[in-house]
Amino acid sequence: MSEPTEHPHRIVDPKPADVTRIASVNVNGIRAAARKGMGEWLASREVDILALQEVRASPDILSKLATEFAEQAGAEDPESEWHVLEKEAADKGRAGVAILSRRPPVATRTRIGEGHPEDEGRWIEADYELGDGSTLTVVSVYVHSGEVGTVRQENKMRFLQDMVDYLPQRAERSDHVLVLGDLNVGHTELDIKNWKGNVKNSGFLPEERAFFDTFFGDAGYVDVARSLAGEVDGPYTWWSYRGKAFDNDTGWRIDYHMATPGLAEWAANPQVDRASDYSLRWSDHAPLVVDYKLP
Repeated sequence: MSEPTEHPHRIVDPKPADVTRIASVNVNGIRAAARKGMGEWLASREVDILALQEVRASPDILSKLATEFAEQAGAEDPESEWHVLEKEAADKGRAGVAILSRRPPVATRTRIGEGHPEDEGRWIEADYELGDGSTLTVVSVYVHSGEVGTVRQENKMRFLQDMVDYLPQRAERSDHVLVLGDLNVGHTELDIKNWKGNVKNSGFLPEERAFFDTFFGDAGYVDVARSLAGEVDGPYTWWSYRGKAFDNDTGWRIDYHMATPGLAEWAANPQVDRASDYSLRWSDHAPLVVDYKLP
């Protein structure tokens, strides 16, 4: 729920004292998002860990903006409020993933698969030590958008296969794993408003969706938002800027929290922070926010 117009980007959802609030959003360019109101949104949300995709800026720029966000929130020491990790794309100005966290990570990694140049800036992960001594691995991932019949689709399918191969291994090495990001695939018919018109398009191809059957099947991960929301349409996280898609809620649910089972049991209060009006959007995606009662 949004506050009155003097704070158009703020969300009212007080965080319980005993939870860790984790959010993920494709910002569609962090500098543009900051200009359009992202900082005001973040100042209101009490987020502890924030995964970003499509950052499209250098680490120096992101760190500066993180400090500005902290200043907007009234932090006593804005420069140390956020620990910033980013992996830029090889092609500057495109892709880019990041993790902002209140606490410092104990380890970081930036690659899966064989390290193809087109995969740079699409994967970053960080380990955090929890209160009981266990380890939480947080991933920010931006899967290729793809286009049927092109090399972009080939890259997407290869990257999804790399995820299928890697994620069970990561689950064996970490106590808890949380994969956050824009995965650019709607898993089921509930995830796309106009699914019938998209069965032959990238983002809803049967062969893409089969990878998600594996993620949430043999690979052992849980689709947190779906498990908590139940069998309902959406809630969608992306709407085209074209036409009346946003106004008509003709969206796609392509942003995910994918968790190992024990972690998923600690999840609650999933929220898609959809803007109250088209004019107030600071990205074509909306943040997906979930509370976790971590030890």
